[in-house]
Amino acid sequence: MNKHDGERVAGMLEALGAHEVADADQANIVVFMTCCVREAADVRLLGQVASLKNLVSNPIIAVGGCIGQRDGEKLVQQIPHIDVVFGTHNIAHLPLLIAASLEDGSKQVEVIDDAASKELSVDIEAATDLPTQREHAWHAWVPIMTGCNNFCTYCVVPYVRGREKSRPIEDIVSEAERLIGEGVLEITLLGQNVNSYGRDLFGEPRFAEVLRAVGATGVKRLRFTTSHPKDLSADTIAAFAETPSVMPQLHLPVQSGSNSILEAMNRRYTAEQYLKLVRAVRKACEEQGKDVVFSTDIIVGFPGETEADFEATMDLVREVGYSQAFTFIYSKREGTPAADMTDDTPHEVIQQRFDALVELVQESAYQQNQRDLDTVIPVLFEGTSKRDPKMLSGKSPKNQTVHVPLPQGSAAKDYAGSICEVHINEAKTWYLRGSLV
Repeated sequence: MNKHDGERVAGMLEALGAHEVADADQANIVVFMTCCVREAADVRLLGQVASLKNLVSNPIIAVGGCIGQRDGEKLVQQIPHIDVVFGTHNIAHLPLLIAASLEDGSKQVEVIDDAASKELSVDIEAATDLPTQREHAWHAWVPIMTGCNNFCTYCVVPYVRGREKSRPIEDIVSEAERLIGEGVLEITLLGQNVNSYGRDLFGEPRFAEVLRAVGATGVKRLRFTTSHPKDLSADTIAAFAETPSVMPQLHLPVQSGSNSILEAMNRRYTAEQYLKLVRAVRKACEEQGKDVVFSTDIIVGFPGETEADFEATMDLVREVGYSQAFTFIYSKREGTPAADMTDDTPHEVIQQRFDALVELVQESAYQQNQRDLDTVIPVLFEGTSKRDPKMLSGKSPKNQTVHVPLPQGSAAKDYAGSICEVHINEAKTWYLRGSLV
């Protein structure tokens, strides 16, 4: 969501005559789009903003996103050389705030709560007509809903992104058709919980309808994030399996394999129910000839987690066989119910558990990648590898990174944004390597 918001900020500023530069020390305006899900993001923001304090260009510094929404005026008090603070509901107002600060050097802080955002003349949460400067011409983020109603006890998102608001299906399809007309090959549907799409509009989730409708536009590749297991319906599973353009990779955050911890997290499903969903997805995909893989999010060290709880998580990871997992040590977030939970587990024990989980995930990812060894897969190339300019780099349908030697006499721009067949002759933990067919 922050990537998409950042593209809209860049689009608005460029539409008003600003030009993107490579380094902050060349900039007149620096905008930070922030996340507050984990403490590391707060620390990183403080460090990066502090590093701009003595720049000769003396840029206007703006901070938006979830930290901006959460802290508001406190940010300017904490870091006096911040000039503009804006929240998650008023991105469209950013140019006006920057202009006001440029005009008289004043501090501009505008943070609007979820209820007040409904009165805005431009509801940025659904304002897809704002200019957008996409990172890649062939990929686009399409928000289908914003906000979250789940209130997991560790999560601050409902407090900074507001309640769930779904866009009309017609608007989503219309945007997808426009993007395809502009040459977009891959669309990623966005929502804090896409599986609950439409509950506010129709009284029940209708995400399956969105998948089928966007899939019918002719888009080459369709992805979505993020799915909450409690709302993954049989109809959505069927649409996932049956829609040809939907890529065979499902991100399904589990957070823990322990039922007692899942209950403490207010996740509203059990490990057994989660595994039943995984099996249902696999069965539906097998019937359609799709070789599906799963990725997930896992928190280690949630308050009260015992060794038995952690082993239950490890058992679940072994059973699912994830291709990728985003693993985190629990980060206390002020204002969430979990922040008031006590835990006496030593940090070194939590770190040992985390390290063991990371090792298991790496083993699982390696084994999953072996399934594609000596096969031919379509790869959407993005450009050259960051580490080796002689290597093309792209993504497989399963979202694996794939490296291919750049053919002699060719330029990376000849392949960027194109889908090519690649024979896989090497499968590592986090990438595949092959040759163009």
